[in-house]
Amino acid sequence: MNLEKIKEFLDEKTDRYNNKSFIDSDPISIPHRFRKKEDIEVAGFLTATISWGNRQSIINSASKMMALLDNDPFGFVMNHEPHHLKQLERFIHRTFNPIDLAYFIIALQHLYRKWGSLECLFSAHQEKDSILMAIHHFKNEFFSLPHPKRTLKHISDPAKGSVAKRINMFLRWMVRSDQRMVDFGLWKTIPANILSCPLDIHSGNVARKLGLITRRQNDIEALAELDKNLRLMDHADPVKYDFALFGLGIFEKF
Repeated sequence: MNLEKIKEFLDEKTDRYNNKSFIDSDPISIPHRFRKKEDIEVAGFLTATISWGNRQSIINSASKMMALLDNDPFGFVMNHEPHHLKQLERFIHRTFNPIDLAYFIIALQHLYRKWGSLECLFSAHQEKDSILMAIHHFKNEFFSLPHPKRTLKHISDPAKGSVAKRINMFLRWMVRSDQRMVDFGLWKTIPANILSCPLDIHSGNVARKLGLITRRQNDIEALAELDKNLRLMDHADPVKYDFALFGLGIFEKF
């Protein structure tokens, strides 16, 4: 298929999956439980951080995490005392353990106190045509406090060749705005057209079958190739096609 036919196909699939019926079975359902911007940000960031593996397992773990944060994620982040972190010792999701979660809470408090919002931090480092280096600066700022070495692996860095799937997914949730009400569109200072697609094994395999990626591995060069092609199809909102690529891979076994 040429790019015009691929666009027509993916537009149809995006329309199918980018709707409220998608929410309940997806990790994005966790931040959708909240109404305050900061609660959505914290819940979204923490949920995106543990979003690998079985989707229902992710939702179950993120639900447990929110309960341990007293279902008040931003309030817990900003008002916790060291002894409150003890209650997080019951949390584990695959390789993300209580040590990691405790540091994430401490680091988030630091970022909100210094920057006022996560949006301000990402916005300060965005580039004209890319959000990837903002992720790099975010990671540096996030780990500017004394931290467990093991926790570094839970935030990827595009400057080191990572596609940073989970943070790009979180950014999609926060930045994209449409009438479908799946993504939140809370952040107004970052344009959707500089976002990168959350590239993983499923979306990558579908993209290769459609000829949107030629590289075999899911690395930063493959992401650049995918972003370029998605922007040719919709320059204003290229990552809307994440719904199509993901849906085709997960639900249709394309």
